[in-house]
Amino acid sequence: MIVLLSPSKTLDFDKHSNQHYTLPRLIKDSNKLAEILKALSPSEIKQLMKVSDNIAELNFERFSQFQIPFTLDNAKQSILAFKGDVYESLEVEKLDNLDLAFAQKHIRILSGLYGLLRPLDLMQPYRLEMGTKLAANEYKDLYSFWGNKVTDLLNEDTELSGSNLIVNLASNEYFKAINKELLKGRLLNIDFKENRNGVYKIIAFNAKKARGAMAFQIIKQRIIEAEALQSLIVNDYTFNEDLSTKDHFVFTK
Repeated sequence: MIVLLSPSKTLDFDKHSNQHYTLPRLIKDSNKLAEILKALSPSEIKQLMKVSDNIAELNFERFSQFQIPFTLDNAKQSILAFKGDVYESLEVEKLDNLDLAFAQKHIRILSGLYGLLRPLDLMQPYRLEMGTKLAANEYKDLYSFWGNKVTDLLNEDTELSGSNLIVNLASNEYFKAINKELLKGRLLNIDFKENRNGVYKIIAFNAKKARGAMAFQIIKQRIIEAEALQSLIVNDYTFNEDLSTKDHFVFTK
């Protein structure tokens, strides 16, 4: 089973004691994007990403310092570097080395700059959302730039995972980078909904937290089959059989 997550905008690049790491497998493509971004001024980055002056300046500095090879001196493992809502609930500090080894095989993080990351893949700080309209050579945006590379790599990982199941806990923006027609595994979408005055709705902030919490439970319980997900209680969300289908599980509260 492979579990898909989105990255986060919030990053933590303080030093960490974990010495185990791997390298992003699409780093050559990442470097091509970085070279394009290095040529942009802070004002151009601001316009491209629709961010504040401070964030534009920060990412101007980040891309100007982007360099390969990645080492523990200039990069950090992705699962330790991301610190947004999903990753707070993923509670990396509670994962031991055996947990991280399981995560390395079964968790994948979609990324605008890196394509597809494993948890222990080193990354350098960046901001580049998948939906950014960055023209890269003959490509009009990041979706066309990545093409089927992310899907092909995901298919390889799914085959090696021991189960043909792909659990989608990523946002729509990032999942669009995958060509569903070429996926070789069984795709299972997950939604978390809350009863608001008799209507079940996705509350974005709480749903993000639930995605990370589900990923944490999958890692800790070594879950690799869809049926085992149905018994999980995730931040008070429980499996709703009436709203669910074979390929779309809905958890409600």
